[in-house]
Amino acid sequence: MSTYVYGIAARSHPALPEGLTGIGDPPRPLRVLTAGELAAVVSDAPEELRPKRRELLAHQSVLSEVGATGCVLPMRFGSVAPDDEAVTAVLAERAEHYRERLEALDGKVEYNVKAAHVEEVVLHQVMADSTELRTLAEANRQAGGGTYEQRLRLGEVVAAAVRAREAEDAAEVQQALRPLAAATSMGPESTGWLANVSFLVERDAAAHFLEAAEKLRKASPHLDLRVNGPLPPYSFVEPGPSVPAGDTGEQVSHGTDL
Repeated sequence: MSTYVYGIAARSHPALPEGLTGIGDPPRPLRVLTAGELAAVVSDAPEELRPKRRELLAHQSVLSEVGATGCVLPMRFGSVAPDDEAVTAVLAERAEHYRERLEALDGKVEYNVKAAHVEEVVLHQVMADSTELRTLAEANRQAGGGTYEQRLRLGEVVAAAVRAREAEDAAEVQQALRPLAAATSMGPESTGWLANVSFLVERDAAAHFLEAAEKLRKASPHLDLRVNGPLPPYSFVEPGPSVPAGDTGEQVSHGTDL
């Protein structure tokens, strides 16, 4: 039977919580495979694995539980090897790489911070800050709304001002929180977010990081600021080599895109 891999930890990592299960219906019992100083948290893989919400949450829940008691290198969802021997072979082959990453990430957790504009508040702010915008808006008002070209010009200037403000606010979010992190990683750009940044934070300093995020939130009523964490260090695990997969074409590789 194929082996599903959740994450890699040190062999000295505390034992798994009693009764912890993973993906599948019914959920598969977890077990630990070891090779040298390393261990992999695994289960049997379902015959048909789909990225459904239930399965994604089960994968993340295992990593959160294991990561709560020590460092774990999270694998991306869907990491399947042909059998247990293929997993232990990778642990042995890549032992130096995995040990280096575990040492570098030990005692640290990830917080993902996303920020978006509260549209009405930002529009009021850019209007208040720009003489050009106020002049254009007043001219249009006096002209009964203005011509199509005047309305288009006003819209273009407003859009440019908002984009500039987005860049400023994205930089401010990073500047406020970066000093409290050991490292940062920019997340993929997505519609609606002006900032999507992951911060690698010392576990013992997490309270200070959250306090700084809350201070920024209160000082920036024009921002919708969302903090997710603590998480396993998804965004700070360097891509590793793959294990040749079985008939499914899937591979074992650790990464950040769960």
